Amino acid sequence: MVTVAEIVQDLEQACPRGLAASWDNVGLLLGDGTALVQRVMTCLTVTPESASEAVDAGVQLILSHHPVMFRPVQRLTTATPEGRTLLTLMRHGIAVASLHTAFDNCRDGINDILARRLELTEVAPLRPVGGPQQYKIVVFVPDSDLNRVADALFTAGAGHIGQYSECSFRLAGTGTFFGSDATNPTVGQKGRREEVAEWRLEAICPEASLEAAVAAMRRAHSYEEPAYDVYPLRAVDPRRGEGRVGRLPAAPRLDELALRLRQLLRADAVATVGDPGRRVERLALACGAGGAFLTDAQHAGADAFLTGELRFHDCLAAEAAGLALLLPGHYATERCGVEELAERLQRRWPDLEIWASRRERDPLRWQTA
Repeated sequence: MVTVAEIVQDLEQACPRGLAASWDNVGLLLGDGTALVQRVMTCLTVTPESASEAVDAGVQLILSHHPVMFRPVQRLTTATPEGRTLLTLMRHGIAVASLHTAFDNCRDGINDILARRLELTEVAPLRPVGGPQQYKIVVFVPDSDLNRVADALFTAGAGHIGQYSECSFRLAGTGTFFGSDATNPTVGQKGRREEVAEWRLEAICPEASLEAAVAAMRRAHSYEEPAYDVYPLRAVDPRRGEGRVGRLPAAPRLDELALRLRQLLRADAVATVGDPGRRVERLALACGAGGAFLTDAQHAGADAFLTGELRFHDCLAAEAAGLALLLPGHYATERCGVEELAERLQRRWPDLEIWASRRERDPLRWQTA
């Protein structure tokens, strides 16, 4: 059987913690990582209703989008609804893990799910973020050292670019040196200027492997004092980031797009800001409460911005800036994600029983008559 920790670790590979917002609380938040799992339930939020469902169904792991204990907890008692819920889960040995903004932002996460359902093309992050810090190691080596030094760098972790390994660049040239009486040069003689045929060898190296790669290079190099440089690289990954922006097919009217969204997300209603007849070709989106991305949507040249909910004054600011809005509700923009997550996990772990909470519901009710 599989353990809680194995499922959480598998999820964190698909939804890396590094994609989560700095203020977020993701990962295994409650429970024993060594506990065995047979039933898993996904949900948007751990509420008394969803917790009761998990207890009744004999669940061992809840995967909630919104974190439990999101803010620091000083007291865990039955005096509060959260305390009663968490203590109930603990008594029944139910673990809780959260993905939240890591799942929002990862490839095939909630924002990508929204973009796919709307058939967006030319999709890119609305707010790109940097990738892991990388460096370029440049070392000058004689021909006899070239392959030995390159192999040492590769073995130590340098030379990876995407799905490729042992990547390097090599350029032939001429090096010069003048060794003092205290030197013992590998080639040429001390006390005079020497010219040596050398290779400029370059390889990319992640920060975590930098010290080991430099040390390995020096050990493999035959020179007393190898000449080398280490350049920090600007960490930009155009595939990583928060929110999404892309182009809609056929540039629908704002009111047409709102009706389509209502059907796609099974929303009770979709609030809009802007001229209902306005054509929307370029759409920005961010699931949940996306007020922080209004400026990003404007800078991206979006005709409209889709998010779950916004403050009143944010709506006024968007209207004044000429940015149309589509607001289907917080629940509607994220519930689709936990449903797809359950389906993916069921395919990944076919021997387990996995489902999206059947008792969870949107707390908002729209009165239409």
